Amino acid sequence: MFKEPVIPAGANKGVFLLAPLVTCVLALAAWAVIPVNANWVIANINVGVLYIFAISSLMVYGVIMAGWASNSKYPFLAALRSAAQMVSYEVSIGFVIITVLLCAGSLNLSAIVAAQDGKFGVFSWYWLPLFPMFVVFFISALAETNRPPFDLVEAESELVAGFMVEYGSTPYMMFMLGEYVAVATMCAMATILFLGGWLPPVPFAPFTWVPGVIWFTLKALFMFFLFAMAKAMVPRYRYDQLMRLGWKVFLPLSLAMVAIVAAVIQYGALATGATK
Repeated sequence: MFKEPVIPAGANKGVFLLAPLVTCVLALAAWAVIPVNANWVIANINVGVLYIFAISSLMVYGVIMAGWASNSKYPFLAALRSAAQMVSYEVSIGFVIITVLLCAGSLNLSAIVAAQDGKFGVFSWYWLPLFPMFVVFFISALAETNRPPFDLVEAESELVAGFMVEYGSTPYMMFMLGEYVAVATMCAMATILFLGGWLPPVPFAPFTWVPGVIWFTLKALFMFFLFAMAKAMVPRYRYDQLMRLGWKVFLPLSLAMVAIVAAVIQYGALATGATK
């Protein structure tokens, strides 16, 4: 970390040093709107989901800047791969979030958690009715954050160390920090969207005595455990398999689920209105 950063002779120095800063700052900026407990949030804005989505979309720029500024073909190849991968799976994540928004009726992350507060506790959360979307979100989050089995960006066997091959010391540390903060952000988003945020799994004492931030942390750690287990158990995909999964499986599936959820909510409301 305290070593001198080595910059390649042919590199674009400004962009080369700006890329890790962009990656790190954007990853940390996403946490501004994530509530870890009731009213425990830096900025409780009504478009929190859109903010998170915008920040995660901008994360691609840090990778592209690093690959292009290195002035070397291996980082450039890896950056192009990474950009295509991140954009592909952002589409699926977007549709997954839309299904949750249809159920919650709000773009505010605190309101999404409040919408899951039911008398059945853990069975009132969205992981149960939207279970296919929960699975799609988890796998897309793995691909979005370049975690195994989708770590083709830095697959040692083919691309050395990916877009950061020319980086060392603090700039490299900032890339890795940005990557792991992005993983933590995805774990927090899964917790908020599907696992009831800071709500206790059983809405009775003594579970309700436990502070909400502890429940939130435990759920986020459970998601992080799933990320780690995926790395331990699943073999790495080929790049064409990765793109096929994103565009030919997840995109139609998530699009169909948006239509199904919207239809169930619309006609379910009509049906309940008619019976009344």
